[in-house]
Amino acid sequence: MTSFIQPSFPTRHPGVERLESAFFAARALYRSLDSTRGLSLMLLAAMVSALVVVADQLVETWADGHLFAAWVAMWLLGFVALAVFAAPARKLANVVMVALDGWSERLARSRSDARLWALAKADPRIMTDLDAARLHSER
Repeated sequence: MTSFIQPSFPTRHPGVERLESAFFAARALYRSLDSTRGLSLMLLAAMVSALVVVADQLVETWADGHLFAAWVAMWLLGFVALAVFAAPARKLANVVMVALDGWSERLARSRSDARLWALAKADPRIMTDLDAARLHSER
C-alpha cells in the first residue's frame, strides 16, 4: 500500500522575518522624525547655552561665599530659559525649513529648465514642442 507524507515546513526563515520587522520599524522611525524638531532642539540648545554662559559670567563674581545659591540660580535660569525659548525656537525652525524647502525647489526647477533648454537646442522636435506650448499659453 502506498502512503503519501506531506510535511509542513516553514517557507520563511525566522531570522529573515525578524530582520524584516526590524527594518520596517527602523523605516517607520526614520519617517516619523521631523527635521524641524531636530533643528528647533539645536536652536533651543544654542540659545540656552548662550544664556547660561552669560549668567555664569555674571554670577562668577557674586558667588565667592554663596556657591550653592549660585548653582541653584544657574539651574533655575537654565530651566526658565528652556521654557521661554522653546516656542520661539520651534517657530524659527519652521520658518527656516520652509525657506530651505522653497530654495531647494527653486533650485531644482531652474536645473530642470536648464536641462530641458539644452535638450531643446540639440533636438528640433523638443524646440517645436516648446514653441507650441509658448504660443498656446499666450492665447
